[in-house]
Amino acid sequence: MDDLAQAAQKVAAFVKMLIATGGLRLKYRITAGAGAADPDGLERREIYVEMAGPDAPLLTQRGGEVLRALEHLAARMLRLEQEDHDRISFDANGFKAIRARELRLAAETAAERVRQSGRPYSFAAMNSRERRMLHLALREFTDLRTESSGEGRDRFVVLYPRDWKQPVVATTSSKSFGHRR
Repeated sequence: MDDLAQAAQKVAAFVKMLIATGGLRLKYRITAGAGAADPDGLERREIYVEMAGPDAPLLTQRGGEVLRALEHLAARMLRLEQEDHDRISFDANGFKAIRARELRLAAETAAERVRQSGRPYSFAAMNSRERRMLHLALREFTDLRTESSGEGRDRFVVLYPRDWKQPVVATTSSKSFGHRR
């Protein structure tokens, strides 16, 4: 986003249209630039849209699915590349801020668990933005490392001790048992 003021104006027009055509009872505030920065450092946001009002719970149902959809639509509207989608963030009634704190707490708890057990810990499947936030929350633990695993909606983060080596599993081919095809 080269011109944040222009991008924020486009987002404002999008939100106004959404509220008007949807008949939603929502108020919003858009912050762009340094004021939009994530205080937890888990998002690279440059545009932050805060929404509140009687219909705000509609945006946070099902784990904030509508908020993610709005972020995706706004990012596409601004022609952001996939890796830059976290430069715009929508929140309603502090939902995402609370979720960020939950992810940080889960990261700290998992880090302690991995340190004590010496074994990897797999988090539940989550969307790409939350996986990224989790990776960022865990980067401060230099004795541990993270990887994403799985496919699509089943993708999740695994936390490993830094020097963890995957156990080698012996495999056999059908030839070793004398089977013929």
